[in-house]
Amino acid sequence: METTIDKAGRVVVPRAVREAARLHPGTRVRFRVRDGRIEIEPVPLDVSLERRGSAVVAVPRGGRPVLTASEVDETAAGLRSGASSPGGT
Repeated sequence: METTIDKAGRVVVPRAVREAARLHPGTRVRFRVRDGRIEIEPVPLDVSLERRGSAVVAVPRGGRPVLTASEVDETAAGLRSGASSPGGT
């Protein structure tokens, strides 16, 4: 896929790339230059660890992205399939 940088230095990330990377409006991204290549990655969500009962959970600080029903279903399916594979948890 190709795109063009406009006069203001903006780049449109193609829809297929945004969807594959789960980038949504408002997603913060980080840029790096390595070996002549530009890397773009989502900024990790800032979390704090809190004890809730007998479990320790990661709780987002500030705003957090809203997951769609399909993202939740896809994640759950991936966890189920990973749990049944050798070495899965």
